Amino acid sequence: MAMYRPVPPNTAARRPRLAVLLLLGFFALQLLVFLTFRSVRSPPAPSAAVAASSSVPVPTCRDDKDSSCGGGLVYVYDLPAVFNEDLLGLCDALAPWYSLCPYLANDGLGFPAEGTNLSAILPRELLGSWYASDQFALEHIVHRRLLSHRCRTADPARAAAFFVPFYAGLAVGRHLWAANASDADRDRDCVALLSWLHAQPYYKLSHGWDHFIALGRITWDFRRTPDGGGWGGSFLTMPRVANVTRLIIERDPWDAMDVGIPYPTGFHPRTAADVHAWQRYIARRPRPRLFAFAGAPRSAIKGDFRALLLEECQAAGAACGALDCAEGKCIKNNALVMQLFMGARFCLQPRGDSFTRRSLFDCMVAGAVPVLFWRRSAYQQYGWYLPVGGREGEWSVFIDRNQLRAGNVTVRGALAAIPESRVRLMRKRVVKMIPRLVYSSADEEGLGGDMKDAVDVMVDGMLRRVAEQRRSWRRS
Repeated sequence: MAMYRPVPPNTAARRPRLAVLLLLGFFALQLLVFLTFRSVRSPPAPSAAVAASSSVPVPTCRDDKDSSCGGGLVYVYDLPAVFNEDLLGLCDALAPWYSLCPYLANDGLGFPAEGTNLSAILPRELLGSWYASDQFALEHIVHRRLLSHRCRTADPARAAAFFVPFYAGLAVGRHLWAANASDADRDRDCVALLSWLHAQPYYKLSHGWDHFIALGRITWDFRRTPDGGGWGGSFLTMPRVANVTRLIIERDPWDAMDVGIPYPTGFHPRTAADVHAWQRYIARRPRPRLFAFAGAPRSAIKGDFRALLLEECQAAGAACGALDCAEGKCIKNNALVMQLFMGARFCLQPRGDSFTRRSLFDCMVAGAVPVLFWRRSAYQQYGWYLPVGGREGEWSVFIDRNQLRAGNVTVRGALAAIPESRVRLMRKRVVKMIPRLVYSSADEEGLGGDMKDAVDVMVDGMLRRVAEQRRSWRRS
């Protein structure tokens, strides 16, 4: 019987296999390093996921057009006229109390101050920068300004952000007080706009994250509850607008897609020189009154806070000036408001029909320091425009409304206790902020002198926002 004997190991035969194993290990290590490197890089723009199925070129963020547009360029959609121009043609029917036609003239700026009551209180050389503007004309004003903006591009492939010039405030506003208007009437234009927008290739590219819109009514006019029958339209609750940034005169503090922007005032400077002239003028004006208040009381509201402020003003005697704005008197004659605020060091800014008021911006343009009673009236609204985050005291005064109601403080007492040196600093800060709070009537070059108006601030803020959001765009 043969005996089994194991074959001795052949070391020469093992060498090729060892070399193969070492080679495979080397490539595995290289692959691991490569994957690790990729995992720490910022995610690619959505074009990597979307462009494969689209012929649309990827938008770039830079252009040689203007060195001040380093953050990118803005493309303005050319919408069908039904979404903007046709609405302007309905100006007689857009508001129930007065025709908006005069206020929508001159590309939304309104009729010139020359020949109006404003001409009696303004420096003659600055009359060309003042108009009788309506607070609800913002959509038209922003559209005009962006069409001539130095950072606008006519080539969507070069754009970093996309503006949708839909006059949603005018569209829903014409139905808000109509007795026979249905929920469908209030939403019809908005639904049609979203259908049009979602068919656009550059919207599909980002799912709307780089798109923005300006809204000339407060956010609550677009947030009708899902059960229907409530106030306003439901534009901002529609899922198809969820990714679009809304630049709006009053935002919802709990919706990150809402960004507060200033109400339009009557001041629309043409150049930086106009702004400087106005700043010098209001800085030197005598201000005999400690504070002022312009507003209409709400007699139907129990414990109306405006009525309390009017009582405070009356009790202060010559230290306070009051203007009753009942029956739209201040809308029709804004010169009364401006004249009042230009003669006071402080102006009282309670909430209006909602938490914000145009009066806040009239106050600051007039060079007076606003006095606030609700944090949502400014501090939680206009973070792109007003110093917040602990800096509110630089340009405003806050008085606890509950302490005022309880009689623990008085407006006159609180304001008179502020040292005169601090009042001067606050007024100086307010006057310095004016350019950022107004909508210029300038052309492509802007105000000049590195001065930015409210639309310049809007463009800068939107381009920053797009850059931040690009890292986490949805790819669904």
